[in-house]
Amino acid sequence: QVQLKESGGGSVQAGGSLTLSCEVSEYADKSYCMGWFRQAPVKEREGVAAMDSDGRTSYTNSVQGRFIISQDNPKKTLYLQMNNLKPEDTATYYCAAEEMKGFDCGRWNWGRDWGQGTQVTVSS
Repeated sequence: QVQLKESGGGSVQAGGSLTLSCEVSEYADKSYCMGWFRQAPVKEREGVAAMDSDGRTSYTNSVQGRFIISQDNPKKTLYLQMNNLKPEDTATYYCAAEEMKGFDCGRWNWGRDWGQGTQVTVSS
């Protein structure tokens, strides 16, 4: 198991933007699902955005059109650009990844390796 390393959380006012980063170099030469989950207090963890090794992306409905998942060219860093943030986006965000092939990452039932989480707080 690999401990992924996230960065980029913080506090922002509604309408603002943040970008999260996650080091994923261990997956650079593999087939995978990787992406971002979040968990708010007293709520279950939910999938937010995912990407497979072929570049296909999936988003949960509540962030569609506002969040963008991407990777740098060497596939060593995963990003989540979050725009037009809303108070309901407040949560701990986790980077996750798992080696797999031909899988619909938008099913969200994957994640062997996880990061420690980074807090995102959006004030109204």
